Amino acid sequence: MALQYIALVTLILVYSLIFIGGYISSAGLGLTCPEWPLCPSGLPNEEYFIEWTHRLIAATIATLVLATAVGTWLNKNTGRKMKFTSTFAGILVITQITLGALVINLKLHALLVSIHLGVGVLLFSMVLLTTLFAFRITKKPIESTV
Repeated sequence: MALQYIALVTLILVYSLIFIGGYISSAGLGLTCPEWPLCPSGLPNEEYFIEWTHRLIAATIATLVLATAVGTWLNKNTGRKMKFTSTFAGILVITQITLGALVINLKLHALLVSIHLGVGVLLFSMVLLTTLFAFRITKKPIESTV
């Protein structure tokens, strides 16, 4: 039961992060915090708030995605599909964090920003599938009475 809700919270946060990332990109705020992972002053202030919030949510998502993947492997009721999607999501979240660091360190190189968005959408897809599979764990198939 907990696995389902961890997956659902992760899904909501991933969607929110993509939304925040789109805002940061379109508003030209991508380099307001030009160092990765922390800002020049260490902790965020109002100047770096939005960019740092994006990074904080990303770290939270990474923890939740990896916890979901581990939980999926530890739960004997999960199927192969859920194990695959959650494990792939774990790989993608690590890839996303690495890409995020490269995007900042290479000063918003357009190709890397596009790849970062593409991997984010793929991550959302894997988390969505994992969540759907998680909510199917407790459902029993309808048996015919005929």
